Amino acid sequence: MINRLLVANRGEIARRVFATCRAVGVQTVAVHSDADADAPFVAEADQAVRLPGRTPAETYLRVDLILDAARRSGADAVHPGYGFLAENAEFAAAVTDAGLTWVGPPAKVIAAMGDKLAAKALLAEAGVPMLPSWTDTDRITDFPVLVKASAGGGGRGMRIVRTADELAEAVASARREAAAAFGDGTVFIERYVERGRHVEVQIFGDAHGRVVALGDRECSIQRRHQKIVEEAPAVVPDRVRTALHEAAVAAGRAVDYLGAGTVEFLLAPGGEFFFLEMNTRLQVEHPVTELCTGLDLVGLQLLVAEGEPLPAALPASAGHAIEVRLCAEDAAAGWRPATGTLHRFSVGDVATEFGGLAGPGLRLDSGVLAGSVVGVHYDSMLAKLVAWGRTRAEATRLLASALARAELHGVTTNRDLLVRVLRSPAFAAVEIDTGFLDRHPEVFTPLLPADRLPVTALAAALATAAQRRATAPVLSGLPSGWRNVPAVPQTTRFLGPDGDEIEIRYRLDRVGRLADWSSTSAAQESAERPTVALVEATADRAVLDVDGVRRAYRVHRVGSAVFVDGPDGAASLAELPRLPLPTTAVAAGSLLAPLPGVVTRVHVEVGQRVSAGDPLLTLEAMKLEHPVLAPIDGVVAELPVPTGGQVKTGAVLAVVDEKDPR
Repeated sequence: MINRLLVANRGEIARRVFATCRAVGVQTVAVHSDADADAPFVAEADQAVRLPGRTPAETYLRVDLILDAARRSGADAVHPGYGFLAENAEFAAAVTDAGLTWVGPPAKVIAAMGDKLAAKALLAEAGVPMLPSWTDTDRITDFPVLVKASAGGGGRGMRIVRTADELAEAVASARREAAAAFGDGTVFIERYVERGRHVEVQIFGDAHGRVVALGDRECSIQRRHQKIVEEAPAVVPDRVRTALHEAAVAAGRAVDYLGAGTVEFLLAPGGEFFFLEMNTRLQVEHPVTELCTGLDLVGLQLLVAEGEPLPAALPASAGHAIEVRLCAEDAAAGWRPATGTLHRFSVGDVATEFGGLAGPGLRLDSGVLAGSVVGVHYDSMLAKLVAWGRTRAEATRLLASALARAELHGVTTNRDLLVRVLRSPAFAAVEIDTGFLDRHPEVFTPLLPADRLPVTALAAALATAAQRRATAPVLSGLPSGWRNVPAVPQTTRFLGPDGDEIEIRYRLDRVGRLADWSSTSAAQESAERPTVALVEATADRAVLDVDGVRRAYRVHRVGSAVFVDGPDGAASLAELPRLPLPTTAVAAGSLLAPLPGVVTRVHVEVGQRVSAGDPLLTLEAMKLEHPVLAPIDGVVAELPVPTGGQVKTGAVLAVVDEKDPR
């Protein structure tokens, strides 16, 4: 039996595995980089071992360090989680060679499925349907096609190519990203199916020759070929579901599968489906299967790793579960990763964390807590919020409502986009496929309407004033904003979410009622100013009567940052000083680094003419490549960072002069 388990991973999946270990009495060991020393998963483990390394991400890839940590901590088993070394056959072999129990499929199975080209050939012989694929670009005449990394997963190294002119650069870019993410730049090309859906089957195998399907999942809502909304079961006809399960089990039996695995398929509009890949590990989206079956998949992993057979009777799927991946990124800015401190991370009405539900409700699997620092070293996913309901509509409504009301302060997230997706008519009608986000640009609109931002800023100003009065060293009993000349308004200036300045002017009468208010902002210029009455204002709350409708706003201040959560949506504001200090100006046309990273390619030269949208350079951060594009037509005036140069947030990457000096 397993007595002490080391999890060779970090964040949310480490906490998830630890939760099951506590439930079954297995002791836990965490390994961590210096950047993760204060992370929640480290604090929750019974023991923790520091992994030294040149970079935080590199530490989790050192097989020798992880095996040494297992030896020093007395661990007798290793769980790889997902990502990092989870699908590394050499790591699996090293763990078993060291006399430890490996919680996963054997190394030979990982190796067989890790090479996607070899896996396609092997499983085609087992009767699993396949898409045509190529390794020689000269043989490709029909487009569109999809470039894919042969090793790894998670959407990295994938590119859609619609014309022959785009193919060479797409292959080169995919190779670079795959090499950076997986240490293997091998790619291949498949026919791309328009309006295809991503459907997968959860399989499990034991050491006694049994392979079973434990349900299916719909994972078609994706950004950059990475899933962000997953649900179980997939909404497909019964005949298609039966065929999917049979193909998945056939794939598992073909390789004598052991443990948890996922067989992924591309479902064409007519119901035909094709094998994509087999993930030889637990999937990020496994909670939706757990909620629909009542099974603990990590518990089953431990059971199978100990040599026990799977239960003779396995429950059928019931109800509907939907999961969203909450990520630190700006969806409207090309999915740009975000960093910073999570000053508040609060999702109300969560029934359980990392476990099952007894009925309709919410489950939260999170790698962060309030106060966690989100850096640039790892994937941008912060947490997964999952809802289970008796019907798909019930689960959707519950999840969207909880997300909309969550307080997520300090780091930009994709929360608004997720809510928009869940509330869209197309999602309700199951009109979904992997191109959903491309066809529905409306989901990138913030939840807070632009014309409601001035009232939200007014609530921030009133709560901030109330906080200052409550903490004033003298005359704290006076009403906020009181003065001998009551006709003169109070003025508060904020920097809004889009970078525009918002000036709020308001006047309180001698008993503290809101006598008048106005704002100067781009949003207010095109909208009629509503009639507002002040009901209540405290340091963390403002209640306003807006055109006869009472609205409550929760206000949280950290330094000059003011976070407001209201009935229409959330806003992050920055109060501007009344007497700002002088700052160093940057040259007009400067493009600044949105986050720390490494310049991996420079596409232009100083003096070169460029058009708006032309690629200037490529910045790599959070394991992904981010193209930096020319914002205007002009001439490249400066390129201060060479290829391979590291930059900090706000560093000048390039300067484009709108005027042609010639």
